[in-house]
Amino acid sequence: MVPPHTSPSPPQGRLRPVSAADVRLHHLTVHGYRRAYRIAGEGPALLLIHGIGDSSATWADLIPALARRHTVIAPDLLGHGASGKPRADYSVAAYANGMRDLLGVLGIDRVTLVGHSLGGGVAMQFAYQFPERTERLVLVSAGGVGRAVNPVLRAVSVPGADVLLSTLRLPGMRHAIRLFTELMRRLDTDLGQDAPELLGLVDALPDATARSAFIRTLRAVVDWRGQVVTMLDRCYLTQGMPVMLLWGSRDSVVPVDQAHTAHVAMPGSRLEIFEGAGHFPFHTDPTRFLALVEDFVATTEPADWDTEHWRELLRAAGTFGTGSAPDPANERSAT
Repeated sequence: MVPPHTSPSPPQGRLRPVSAADVRLHHLTVHGYRRAYRIAGEGPALLLIHGIGDSSATWADLIPALARRHTVIAPDLLGHGASGKPRADYSVAAYANGMRDLLGVLGIDRVTLVGHSLGGGVAMQFAYQFPERTERLVLVSAGGVGRAVNPVLRAVSVPGADVLLSTLRLPGMRHAIRLFTELMRRLDTDLGQDAPELLGLVDALPDATARSAFIRTLRAVVDWRGQVVTMLDRCYLTQGMPVMLLWGSRDSVVPVDQAHTAHVAMPGSRLEIFEGAGHFPFHTDPTRFLALVEDFVATTEPADWDTEHWRELLRAAGTFGTGSAPDPANERSAT
């Protein structure tokens, strides 16, 4: 039995030192599956959710600074990193349930969610399914806004993609990929901005089990035409919930115009663009990222969820959050 994790706030003005050694992986079993996660610090809880093919390691350099004032939880999503990779449901709704259950085992009731890419879609889904447990939303280059997505991801979603991914592990392919990504970088393309991180995702798929989990996750959110899930139909439900959007101006995976779309769909949200950054703005400028997140948490009040307010929002919105029906040609999956 895992004891509840208490989160007292530190005395005003005092910061707790947290070293990189404190940000090690922990493991527990939930519903029979191995769950890996990092946890550090004390104070109001921050849940950091990584993107597809990534892991909690993507946040490792940021956690010590955030943990000076917060309890920071960074899980490896099921099918990713050191977590189990079963034949399972890898939809955003299932991931949101998994986050709730992990927090339940850790004894953490409410969190500010920080979600990157797929993790942004999971964070938004968590806020929709469990608004009473959500204090704030920080969406970083989040999925689930528009249809557009990197063509490589669309290609990997089609049948036979497992064969394509397996060829990337063949001798010589690694060198060829490095040459291609270096060319993209030298040509100053948007893809070149994200090449090092995207190359790392290939390394994170060492065997057939990992590749299968990756493809199942991808196909839950992307097909050959682009993204197939949307959060736009429920964005109006964030009314009264602090939301901040962080995006790189040269994002090659989820185009920056989707940041502006989400900003308009979430009245009162805060939008910050990282000029020149790609899909991983928290890697490009971690100092600014940390300052923005800490300021956002410090200057906003946690959402005060109310059942009647939720009902009123649902009834007032009708069939679509903007008050008009979505275009059937662009209709995408809603959970």
